[in-house]
Amino acid sequence: MITSRLHPFQDSDHPLIGIIMLDTEFPRIPGDVGNPGTFSFPVRYEIVNGASAERVVHQADPLLLPPFLEAARKLETQGVKALATSCGFLALFHQELVRAVNIPVFSSSLLQVYQARAIIKRDQEVGIIAADSRRLTPRHFAGLGLSPPPKAVVGLEGAGEFSAVFFNNKPHLDREKLEQEVVAVARQLIQRHPRVGALVLECTNLPPYAGAVQEFCGLPVFDVVTLINYAYAVVCQRPQAVGI
Repeated sequence: MITSRLHPFQDSDHPLIGIIMLDTEFPRIPGDVGNPGTFSFPVRYEIVNGASAERVVHQADPLLLPPFLEAARKLETQGVKALATSCGFLALFHQELVRAVNIPVFSSSLLQVYQARAIIKRDQEVGIIAADSRRLTPRHFAGLGLSPPPKAVVGLEGAGEFSAVFFNNKPHLDREKLEQEVVAVARQLIQRHPRVGALVLECTNLPPYAGAVQEFCGLPVFDVVTLINYAYAVVCQRPQAVGI
């Protein structure tokens, strides 16, 4: 079953970005993909009921594919111009989502590994911060056509506040503690892989802390918000006024 949510300022004439959402209860603070105020344009959400973070990230449950495809098709019929999702691990379903609809699919922030590789030196690496590095497999990268997969990958599986909120639906989050956990993982990544030249945040709940990560490492940082902003820019072009 799928549940619809519409940005409160959206109208039928405005270009739309559709975001397929996991079924979660944790807070969606500004900067999070699930907070419509994160974006400067209207978005439409479709929640895939039963699609918990546990089933998507830890189990990679193939039974979730049909409802995700249904959500994609529903959003397309509602007039969205492009699709995104609320979990980078949905890279696993990328090819199926692309085949299911006739609009662009920006399924995972990991798609930005292509861009990150293009803007750094050839002897540098793209670093990945994932919700759980143990569960991010070559299959996920293969779903996006990324070969070879990045080697500089660390995860937040050992972070107590992160796990409590985003996997166990803790009703309140400690933003300061979460920021400290994310920056600590970024530090770990740089220490292990000193040739990292750009970072991609796989987890769609991490953009609120992207600024702190960049302040720490001084590197380009890609996340789901940069991806969706890019998606909007390329599918919702506006005619430019001609000067006299």
